[in-house]
Amino acid sequence: MRVSGYFNLARTQPELDFVDVDVATDIPVFVDHRALLLLDSDWSDECQHLIQNFFHEVLAAAKNRNRSRGLQLLTVLREPNETHLGFSHGRPRGRGLGPESAKDIWEALARSQAVASGLLQDLEDTILTTEGVGPDLISDIATKVIRAPLLRYTQSMAEYYGIALTKGVNSGAVWNPVTTTWDAFFTEMPIVDGAPLLLVPKSIVRRRMDFDLDEYYDHYLLEELQQLELADPASGLVTVLKKGRRVVYKKDLVSRYGRGKHAVVELTLQHPSVLTRYRAAKARPRPAIDSLSFAEISGTPAPQWDDLLADIKKIPPGADGATEFHRAVERLISTVFSSVLTFPQIERHIHGGRKRIDISYTNVAGRGFFAWLRANHPASNIFVECKNYSSDPKNPELDQIAGRFSPSRGKFGIVVCRKVEDREKVTAICRDHAQDDHGFILVLDDDDLATLVESARSGTDSFQWLKSRFDELVM
Repeated sequence: MRVSGYFNLARTQPELDFVDVDVATDIPVFVDHRALLLLDSDWSDECQHLIQNFFHEVLAAAKNRNRSRGLQLLTVLREPNETHLGFSHGRPRGRGLGPESAKDIWEALARSQAVASGLLQDLEDTILTTEGVGPDLISDIATKVIRAPLLRYTQSMAEYYGIALTKGVNSGAVWNPVTTTWDAFFTEMPIVDGAPLLLVPKSIVRRRMDFDLDEYYDHYLLEELQQLELADPASGLVTVLKKGRRVVYKKDLVSRYGRGKHAVVELTLQHPSVLTRYRAAKARPRPAIDSLSFAEISGTPAPQWDDLLADIKKIPPGADGATEFHRAVERLISTVFSSVLTFPQIERHIHGGRKRIDISYTNVAGRGFFAWLRANHPASNIFVECKNYSSDPKNPELDQIAGRFSPSRGKFGIVVCRKVEDREKVTAICRDHAQDDHGFILVLDDDDLATLVESARSGTDSFQWLKSRFDELVM
């Protein structure tokens, strides 16, 4: 039973912003805190601050050999698995750090050369340097440290999709960055079969972490050592082949230098530039999981493209169908761009509530049109206005969305209407806005939505089509 089924949401996974988990077991994806780097929002900034603040406290305790403080920080991390993410079988279980495993991790940190030398800087570095720490544990730690923002996200999504909340639920341990202690309070959460449920955005989960111990050792450290041995005339590890080519085999390097995290730390301390290169190679987090991949991972149906498009086309133009059109457009846009546009907000209020935006998204694109857009123009948020009109949008409608733009919120929006009859005239008005530095507006009608659906259905990138529409505004 999925969350969507348990709460009768009448939506499938591609139409939902959160991971539609099985409430009886776990889905094999992890919270990847590095994915937060793709989100340009107050929410992601808070999450990153919490993780950095907590890890700084852990490192300080380890450097000072303050065992009681270290265990105080780490032991609290064990809780039930309210996110239903990970690789447990049967009923979900709290992995985290229990008393014994917390002691093991503490001892590994306290005696680590990586800590003492300053080599260990960020949470993800522990995957490479700290015994007993792997991607699943990193995910669990990050999830628990950002629990407060996830609680608010859960409550926001519950309001957005109509999920019942229960009052007076214990929040569990919540990291307080001011007092640098764990707090708890009573709050509202969804309850499933007597257990609280914590919803997680699809945009911050991945199948695997960016940092990988074997990858770093085999393809960075060993290849560095190969070059050093080849450059050494006295090296005993160089093999000369028949045609005179000199090689150094990785298996011989492993025999000499060893393998595992202890060897990784020793070698990295000797060759710190290798870790610098590795971090640089991982500077850009991998993109979010697309809809088709998410369906495969979670065992949920693929997007029902025909149904989503039909739900829009069956709505008669006019004021009576405005709300239904608004909702139907949101479901289609959210599904088509599920891996790049996240945190949907319906009728978002700005300017002290004096103005509102039909649909607002956070742009988390790691590739494609919206990634290009964010790299070249203010586009941390994407705005969508829905006009269930049978006539072309005119100056008032286009001025309306332009009035929602700002350098901090973003200066790109989409107006969705039913049919554009005079495309040249509508584009000319939008071009005027762009040339006057009032932002960039794309106007899409039912036929354009069908084009986007066909691109998504076939798995082809809509970059060129969207970019050509954008270029019409600036040429």
